[in-house]
Amino acid sequence: MPTVLDVNGLSKGFTLHHLAKEIAAFDEISFSVAAGEFLLLKGANGAGKSTLLRTLYRSYLPQAGVIRFHSDHGPIDLARAADVDIAHLRRTEIGFVTQFLTARPRVSAEALVAEPLRLAGVATPEALDRARAALETFGVKPELWPAYPTTFSGGEQQKVNLARTLILPQKLLLLDEPTASLDANARAALVARLAELKAHGTAVIGVFHHPDDVLHLIDRVVDLTPNAIREEVRDDVAF
Repeated sequence: MPTVLDVNGLSKGFTLHHLAKEIAAFDEISFSVAAGEFLLLKGANGAGKSTLLRTLYRSYLPQAGVIRFHSDHGPIDLARAADVDIAHLRRTEIGFVTQFLTARPRVSAEALVAEPLRLAGVATPEALDRARAALETFGVKPELWPAYPTTFSGGEQQKVNLARTLILPQKLLLLDEPTASLDANARAALVARLAELKAHGTAVIGVFHHPDDVLHLIDRVVDLTPNAIREEVRDDVAF
């Protein structure tokens, strides 16, 4: 399968100005992920798993290294790409599910989930129908579909978050503990959708609160624990 992402020598740290101190998040990380491949990030708390995902998504700038994404328009280094290019790739090729939904005020759940479809050219009635189906799949009650997610519980917001991000197949999908606040039924729906996306050719990189849920999908593991063996095949993984 073609390579989707090549990461070489990636390092990230933070400056604590009030302490005049540098804190390393991770150092000299290298790996690749191919189309249809599922890569799990693991490591102790503070090993930099979420920071790595945010750096790949370019919410953070790395201090060193290359993040070569093989986009539909050719290879691009996400570490150095212009903000306008990053914004375009986020709309069209790179998805990111965080632990929390940042919902816009006075936008309904169904409109929020339908938005990626509408931006891709799907007519509004069809986009809303597909959005409602996605919300139903993740267990959001129909009476909540026209309501504002800003009023929802954390678990219900996360279901909306997942429905929105996963409604369209992306070339690269980043997942930061997406199951942490989900009930068992929603977790099962998420795993089923991830299996569909993987079969479709989506490259997945994720951190999971319940990694056993996705064990059958995992192809490789990158361990961010300092001094650990960086990559392991799935059969060697112990959670």
